[in-house]
Amino acid sequence: MIEESRSDNGIITLSLNRPDKHNAFDDVLIAALTRKLQEIDADPHARVLILSGEGKSFSAGADLIWMQRMAGYSWDENYQDSLQLASLMSTLAGMTMPTIAVVQGAAYGGGVGLVACCDFAVASDRAKFCLSEVKLGLIPAVISPYVVRAIGPRASRRFFTTGEVFDAQTALRLGLVSQVVESDALQTTAHALAEQIASNGPVAVRECKKLIQLVEAGPITEEMIRETATRIADRRASPEGREGIAAFLEKRTPRWPDADREDITLFEGDEDA
Repeated sequence: MIEESRSDNGIITLSLNRPDKHNAFDDVLIAALTRKLQEIDADPHARVLILSGEGKSFSAGADLIWMQRMAGYSWDENYQDSLQLASLMSTLAGMTMPTIAVVQGAAYGGGVGLVACCDFAVASDRAKFCLSEVKLGLIPAVISPYVVRAIGPRASRRFFTTGEVFDAQTALRLGLVSQVVESDALQTTAHALAEQIASNGPVAVRECKKLIQLVEAGPITEEMIRETATRIADRRASPEGREGIAAFLEKRTPRWPDADREDITLFEGDEDA
């Protein structure tokens, strides 16, 4: 149902493995993927997450059998079931490490939500996207915070209400994906990006995600200016920051300190830094 592979430098790939169902998800897959994401996010050795799908499709969204079963649920049962999907999307969007969606084919409904929840996405030129919920008399509710943030309210008004299929180049123009490549180059492109991220300071990379959340949340105030100055001072004084600068000046590859030591130690003799 979910395949996992790991590299020595902390790149983790999760693949939805229901190709016969176009990687559509039901309550079982939602729960399993949520648990797996939580485990990875708690792993101090994990550096980058790649999310992909086996077979022709990235994800067709909700499984039809699951949806048929939900039709017989009470309102309370539907609400609790929907909260599980909302938890999956929130968990993916809140990952502390960078996340990359690799979209080789169709991403429909909740599949678009998974793409939007990742930090960025690489798509095949054959990929197709569709917010198809209205065709079933439904709405893309729990994925909407992430999709609207990715493509903006104006494009959302169109694609939420038309349910039309759009191609990879349109997804690129809207900001849903960040790069479109030929299908043969999809995996190598995504892994090259992951390798680039994994070569950087591990704590700095995670702190970049926190920084973006800070600066996108409000206006440029004196408080924000002071907070950003505090954050760069913290990084400069950290073991990782000092090693990165030293390696650059010495023209060598950085030897990054263990990420879990950053909160408890500085370099020897720097206790007052």
